[in-house]
Amino acid sequence: MEITGSLTAVGYGLSAIGGGIGVGLIFAAYMTSVARQPESQKTLQPMLFLGFALVEALAVLGLVLAFIQ
Repeated sequence: MEITGSLTAVGYGLSAIGGGIGVGLIFAAYMTSVARQPESQKTLQPMLFLGFALVEALAVLGLVLAFIQ
């Protein structure tokens, strides 16, 4: 039995899973911190969106690298 194909789909799947876990952790930490100190929302919200953008950029980079061969 010979396996043929490309591992790019596996690589993209792993990067998508990593991005999903990262976004979940970022939003969970944000909700926890705002629930403890509601007055810190204005300070934390820009950092939330910056972290979200960076994690999603890495997931998109994984998609691009999956198509480049």
